[in-house]
Amino acid sequence: MITHFAKLELNTVSIEGMKQFYQDQMHFPVVSESQDEISFQPTEYFTLSFKESEESMRPAHIAFQVPFSEFEHVVDVLKERGITLLKWSDGRIVNDYSTGKAVYFRDGDGNLLEMIAHSYVKEDIVTPSGDLKILYLREIGFPIDDCIVFSEWMVQLFDFKLASVSDDFRFAIGGTAHAVIPSKKRKWIPIAMTALQPSMIVTFGVSSTVFIQEVKSKLDAKAVPHEWKEDGWLYFTLHGYHIVLTLTNFPVDVPARLNLPFSIM
Repeated sequence: MITHFAKLELNTVSIEGMKQFYQDQMHFPVVSESQDEISFQPTEYFTLSFKESEESMRPAHIAFQVPFSEFEHVVDVLKERGITLLKWSDGRIVNDYSTGKAVYFRDGDGNLLEMIAHSYVKEDIVTPSGDLKILYLREIGFPIDDCIVFSEWMVQLFDFKLASVSDDFRFAIGGTAHAVIPSKKRKWIPIAMTALQPSMIVTFGVSSTVFIQEVKSKLDAKAVPHEWKEDGWLYFTLHGYHIVLTLTNFPVDVPARLNLPFSIM
């Protein structure tokens, strides 16, 4: 099974700009840095990387899960560091709904970031990382022309479960990883930001090489080109998105212990 988002690789117009935002303001540790690439380690099991590119920027959307009991603290820390929190049309900053709370902000390239907390997520399972108390990367946005077709691929290939299903928006969920799949015609909240398809490489952590081999067999059956390594690595492109599956040591029982929807023991 897929257990988590292991890595996200994005383009940037400025390595130094990303360093100033993610290291200086977000306090994410830098784990590698070169003239044209930098990688941060927000949590033990997730890496966020940027590669300098002359391509036009198409902002991505990501959401970090934080403990529900620490949400107000996280908001205060963001404000103290001078990070501008985005407002809704009625002037509020916090999106408060039945199962949780969230705030949104942007980095220097316009990527839409979110800190989100849910009352049902158990807080004694994963040790929070840093003073922003991040548990894991919960969401990555996958804007697409046809979200129905794309989500069906995610279900067929990865055994993902769907939630919040509509014709122009849905979640595809596996483990702690929530793929947010909106139609490109549906704008990102709360600032009605156009949902463009970002250039990115998304790496999913998986629980076994057997699962990777099963996905490979499905790709073979559908004649989808791919690269594969027997020691636990698979790469392919799906509707313009570059996807990697890799074997990690992320505890397979964590999603269920966190009390996440659709988690499987």
